[in-house]
Amino acid sequence: MSSLVLLHGLGANGRVWDAWPQPRFAPDLPGHGSAAALPAYTFASMAAAIAETLPVRRDVVIVGHSLGGVIALELASGRYGIEVNRVVALSVKVTWSQDDLGRAAALARKPIAWFDTREDAAARFLKVSGLQGLADPCDPVVEHGLAEADGRWRLAMDPGTFGVGAPDMPDLIAESKAEVVLARGERDPMNTDDELRTLHDQVVTYPGLGHNAHVEDPGLLSTR
Repeated sequence: MSSLVLLHGLGANGRVWDAWPQPRFAPDLPGHGSAAALPAYTFASMAAAIAETLPVRRDVVIVGHSLGGVIALELASGRYGIEVNRVVALSVKVTWSQDDLGRAAALARKPIAWFDTREDAAARFLKVSGLQGLADPCDPVVEHGLAEADGRWRLAMDPGTFGVGAPDMPDLIAESKAEVVLARGERDPMNTDDELRTLHDQVVTYPGLGHNAHVEDPGLLSTR
């Protein structure tokens, strides 16, 4: 049986997969949750850091959400000593304008924001992670996404992660040694069916779901 690895999206952390089946490995991406920050964030540097944490090296299935989907494809290239059989890249933003990249770069340069209350920090985490309305402020994914010091609160996320850039999806798909499925929720505003079908011939659309389809209905998206 393949080993299941789950990679979260930008702003979230590994606890976002808590409702998914066991056994599976759901690490924090670099600069998120309890994972160490990196000097610079690229898809390659993040994939290399994740590869070092994986408990298995062979017969791996990776489901990655958004940024995690891009890193899953990078890991499937064979450059990191991981034998990946299948990648499900869910909710990846595949079209980036210069305005998109400019806004992301500006967020990456912002200093860490501190909050006087956990409530305010939790609200910010839910907004950044896209989990508003999907996770309670007391949910473990929120707790894991916050840090406290001297009575003040911040997001555990390193703002520098916003600067990872736009993925070269055609190259990532072409270089993958694994079977690749591009997946999206029908209501996801970050991509379209046509965009995904232009890139690849294996596309799955989940009716009624949005960008965080893996949280909205984890049973539907299970690869088991």
